[in-house]
Amino acid sequence: MDVEYDVIVLGTGLKECILSGLLSVDGLKVLHMDRNDYYGGESTSLNLNQLWKRFKGGDPPPAELGQSKDYNVDMVPKFMMANGALVRVLIHTNVTKYLNFKAVDGSFVYNKGKVHKVPATDVEALKSPLMGLFEKRRARKFFIYVQDYDDNDPKSHEGLDLSKVPAKDVISKKYGLDDHTVEFIGHALALYRDDSFLDQPAIDVIRRVKLYAESLARFQGGSPYIYPLYGLGELPQAFARLSAVYGGTYMLNKPECKVEFEDGKAIGVTSEGETAKCKKVVCDPSYLPDKVKKVGKVARAICIMSHPIAHTHDAHSAQVIIPQKQLGRKSDMYLFCCSYSHNVAPKGKYIAFVTTEAETDNPEVELKPGIDLLGAVDQILFDTYDRYEPTNDGAEDHCFISTSYDATTHFESTVQDVIAMYSKITGKALDLSVDLSAASASNDE
Repeated sequence: MDVEYDVIVLGTGLKECILSGLLSVDGLKVLHMDRNDYYGGESTSLNLNQLWKRFKGGDPPPAELGQSKDYNVDMVPKFMMANGALVRVLIHTNVTKYLNFKAVDGSFVYNKGKVHKVPATDVEALKSPLMGLFEKRRARKFFIYVQDYDDNDPKSHEGLDLSKVPAKDVISKKYGLDDHTVEFIGHALALYRDDSFLDQPAIDVIRRVKLYAESLARFQGGSPYIYPLYGLGELPQAFARLSAVYGGTYMLNKPECKVEFEDGKAIGVTSEGETAKCKKVVCDPSYLPDKVKKVGKVARAICIMSHPIAHTHDAHSAQVIIPQKQLGRKSDMYLFCCSYSHNVAPKGKYIAFVTTEAETDNPEVELKPGIDLLGAVDQILFDTYDRYEPTNDGAEDHCFISTSYDATTHFESTVQDVIAMYSKITGKALDLSVDLSAASASNDE
């Protein structure tokens, strides 16, 4: 391997594949390696036999679950906001031509023991059973403010400098919304993982709620989310194809992949006795364990069912967010459901995930409130995995390490990490001003 690459990417997880594609499109010479013989890393998709082998060892899956090949179970299932940053990245790189998307049926929030559709507009606020009559009117005014807000039109700001005013002053004080309404706006619409957003400048929450409402309007579906047919396993491969089109080189099944250093800076990667030279290394935490720290743990239950999640209006695909305070927890719990309508399971079967940031060492007990909302479950598998964050400075050692996937069932936090890494690697901002109409998703069953 005499060639010197601009970047060597280690691991074919979704974040690494997106970065590999973006850097290749920018004209950089990219070598992409993975110790595994399959794409996807931690974010791979498994058929039924692979799923059982991973979580049950030698036992074959029960025959009544159907054929193994009809399952595409994503290990890190996350829906995409229709107008969100990931969809913009897909359009920016033209990866949309490799994928088919379908709208997600429902977006829900758990409140006071019940599952409710998340209201995102002034019209939906008036219909929602989440709020009483007077609260609905207050919420309607807030949503109209969000819809009308324009960064470039001071009149729409109504005298508020949202870059300075904290979110709680706008939501609670200006509009007088109660704690329950603030909770579902923050956690189910703006998709924050805790309540710290209340003390942050309000501009971010306004933009997030606006993004949710605009994404909801995009495909006229029951949610702001879309999801690829056959699941997320198609995404890493689509970015791999993109990278190859622009001259990127892929090598799977490369054992060890040892990063080589000189004067504290990464200069190449050795595998099977050969060293490929490079200027920068991009990787997931497993390739440079001495440059990351453990920051948490995700607990998850993977469930196979024969029906949709209860009380979701028979949605074949849906997200339910359970805000932390509803369960007396420090972190939210997430329910994800997809089915044969997205070609991830055989006809009549549904895949549901219940995930949360682990606060105990007992996922079965910790996840029970979420599992109880699912209804009858045919099979259930429990799992935990550690979350890592980089501790190094990429500017110093030329190593750029992604953070582990969090417990959320949407892509917003994941793609923010990718965008931040891109800026650190290239020294420039990623331009995501694209024509959103270039990505389409079907609504039909």
